[in-house]
Amino acid sequence: MRITPDDPAWEAKRRRAGIAAFLTGAAASLAFFAFFPGLPHVIDWGAILTSLAVGGLARRARQVHMTRARKGTTPE
Repeated sequence: MRITPDDPAWEAKRRRAGIAAFLTGAAASLAFFAFFPGLPHVIDWGAILTSLAVGGLARRARQVHMTRARKGTTPE
């Protein structure tokens, strides 16, 4: 049985992967701004907005990757 993009189970898996990618990207970006040597150890609004943007890009990239990988599968 092939899982189509309209399948609720596949959509839930894609959504969970997107949330995980967003949180990972945002946390990694904040960690960079907080702990990278040479940068002031202050999290300002620019760092927060950049982290949200990086998290959004990571989420989008993961969901596109999952969609492309799903289209490449063959029915069982």
